[in-house]
Amino acid sequence: MIYDDIVSGKKSVAVVGLGYVGLPIAVEFSKKVNVIGFDINSNKIEKYKKGIDATNEVGQEALLNCKVDFVCDEKELDRADFFIIAVPTPIKIDKTPDLRSIINVSEIVGRHLKRDSIVVYESTVYPGTTEEICVPVLEETSGLKCGVDFKIGYSPERINPSDKIHTVRTIKKIVSACDKETLEAVAGIYELVVDAGVYRASTIRVAEAAKVVENSQRDINIAFMNELAMVFHSMDINTNEVIAAMKTKWNALDFYPGLVGGHCIGVDPYYFIYKAEELGYHSEIIMSGRKINDSMSDFVVASIIKKLIIADKKVKGAKVAVLGITFKENCPDIRNTKVVDIINGLKEYGVDVLVCDSVCDKEDVMRFYGIKLTDFSLLKNVDGVVLAVPHNEYKRIALDELKKLYSSEGGNVLIDVKGIFSQNDAEEKEFIYWSL
Repeated sequence: MIYDDIVSGKKSVAVVGLGYVGLPIAVEFSKKVNVIGFDINSNKIEKYKKGIDATNEVGQEALLNCKVDFVCDEKELDRADFFIIAVPTPIKIDKTPDLRSIINVSEIVGRHLKRDSIVVYESTVYPGTTEEICVPVLEETSGLKCGVDFKIGYSPERINPSDKIHTVRTIKKIVSACDKETLEAVAGIYELVVDAGVYRASTIRVAEAAKVVENSQRDINIAFMNELAMVFHSMDINTNEVIAAMKTKWNALDFYPGLVGGHCIGVDPYYFIYKAEELGYHSEIIMSGRKINDSMSDFVVASIIKKLIIADKKVKGAKVAVLGITFKENCPDIRNTKVVDIINGLKEYGVDVLVCDSVCDKEDVMRFYGIKLTDFSLLKNVDGVVLAVPHNEYKRIALDELKKLYSSEGGNVLIDVKGIFSQNDAEEKEFIYWSL
C-alpha cells in the first residue's frame, strides 16, 4: 500500500508548486517522510536552499533545517509516487478562470507519472475541474488510465497567509479521492502532518465546491459590511462603532469593511460564477458581493480627494503617502492587491503618490506593477497619509510622530482605511480623518 511505502521511506512525496501553499506543506511533510519540493522558478529554489523565505510562512531557521529536497529539474519527479499540486489558479482580465498553470503542471507531472501513483490537487478550482480538465491532461501526457493505472484526489488548501495560529497543522483538512481505497490513503498521508485531522468528502466535486463556498461566503459578508460603511458615511455614522455595538449580541458575525484582494477571497467567487453561468444560471448574490468589493477602491479614492479639498489642498500635485501595498497586513503577497487600484486612482487626479512597504519585495512590486517603493524614513512634506495596510510597523507609529511627515500648509489628511487609529484621538490632534 502506498501509505505504508511512504511512511517507511520506500516511496516519496512530491510537492509541486512552492509558494504560500506548497512551501509550508512540503516543510511539514519533510518532518515525517521523504519530500521532493519542485518549482519551475530556479531563483525561488536557490533562495529556499539558502534559507531565504520570501513568503514569510516558514521562516529562515525552519527552511534551513528542513529535509525537503528542493529541485527545479522536473526529471527529479521520477522519484515520486505521491504528488501534491499547489499552483495558483488566478482569473483573467475578463474575470474568468485562468487554468493555464494547473494545466501546465499537470503536463509536467504526467510526464513523470508511473503506475500506482496518486496525484492530489490543492489548487482552488470550480467543481469538476480536477476530473474534467486535469485528469485528461494527466492521461494524455502519461499514457496511463486514471482509476486503473493511477489514482486522483483533491484536498483544497486552507492556508491563511501570515497567520501563525491557523497553520497546516491546526486547520482541519478536507480530503477526497476517486475511490474509497484512495481516499483512505490520501487521508492517512495528510493525517501525518495535520494535527486537526481530516474531513473525508464524499466526492472530489464536493471538496472542490466546499473550497469555493468558503471564500464566497466570506466575500459576501465583507461586501455587506462594505455596503453598510458606504451608507453610514452618508449618515455621518462611524461604522466601527456600529460593529462594536452589534457584537454585544452572541450571534453577531465578526466581519469588517475593507479592501478584498489576494488570491483567495477576491478570486474564488469568480470560479463559482463562471461555472454557474456555464450551466445557465446567473449568480445574483455572489456577483453582487463581488461588484461591491471590487468597487471599494473607487470609494476610497473619492473619499481621499474630498478630504484633500476640505484640507484646502490643491489636488493636482498633492503629495500623498500610501503605507502598505500588500493584499493584507504583515504578509508579503502583492498578488491582486486592491491598494494598487487606489494608487492608480489617485494618479488619475494628478496626485503625486509615494508608496511605502518594507514587508514585500521591492523588485516584485516594480516588476508586477511598475511602482518604485519609497523608504518610510524619506517621507516629508506630504499633504496626506493613507494607511492602506496596517502592518505592525505602521500600527506602532504614534499620531504625534505621524504628524511630522506633513507639510505646514493646509490640514493634515489621514486616511485610515481599516480604522486602526481612534477617530477622536486623531481629530483632537487636528487630523482631517477618514476611515471605512
